[in-house]
Amino acid sequence: MVMDTKIVQVKEALHSSEALLIGAGAGMGVDSGLPDFRGKEGFWKAYPPLAKLGIRFEEMANPKWFQDDPDLAWGFYGHRLHQYRNTNPHAGFSIIKKWMIPPKTSFVYTSNVDGHFQKSGFEDRGILECHGSIHFLQCMRNCGRDVWSFPEDYKLSIDQNLHAREPLPSCPDCNGMARPNILMFSDYGWDSSRVEKQMDAFSSWVESNKSKSLVIVEMGAGLAVPTVRLTCEGILHAWENEVTFVRLNPREVDPTHGVVNMRMGALAALKLLDQ
Repeated sequence: MVMDTKIVQVKEALHSSEALLIGAGAGMGVDSGLPDFRGKEGFWKAYPPLAKLGIRFEEMANPKWFQDDPDLAWGFYGHRLHQYRNTNPHAGFSIIKKWMIPPKTSFVYTSNVDGHFQKSGFEDRGILECHGSIHFLQCMRNCGRDVWSFPEDYKLSIDQNLHAREPLPSCPDCNGMARPNILMFSDYGWDSSRVEKQMDAFSSWVESNKSKSLVIVEMGAGLAVPTVRLTCEGILHAWENEVTFVRLNPREVDPTHGVVNMRMGALAALKLLDQ
């Protein structure tokens, strides 16, 4: 009964609020059929060749592979690129987009690199991809080339052992090795210029709207890499007007003051809030 009352309050706030912040972590993509890399078992189930090698996600998502074994590096990231391109975002994206109708002002803060918000029709100017995007490339030689879009017709050939075949993506200017413009673990060579522009846009949005009533909907954001959680909680505590905060997560919820927890997956919870 208490949760029912809280859900009603969130629904009312979604209808009446002047601003909306969406925080989305990896769990957002699970309902679209994307693999859950939670724990080594989940990751190895999605990538059996890496299970045979005993390589965990935290080890594979490291830029060193583009120097030590570029065929494997591009096998892994090329497979993910194809998967993200070939997967349709679930219906929850459309629900969120419906909530963003003006005059309500809104922004998306996501750690996901799949580009599914853009694929669902969200405007790029209202999205911050804090870990970058697999749909953009950067030069590993740092030759001065700006980050560029991954050609939509580019398709890597990947064998059953998760090794990509030549030719591998390269820099159009110097012909050196290219890599995804994604922030990886132990990544000191990431070109953050694109994300810094998104951060500037997000900061401007916060500054210009902090006197308005706000709803924060955080979904699929775990504790292992808590960037989305920390950002959303930071906005909650710094906002100058009324804030309604709802956290959608089937596992990792906590009794944070001022947060309504819904122990559900993103799609199921969004459908419930949209009823």
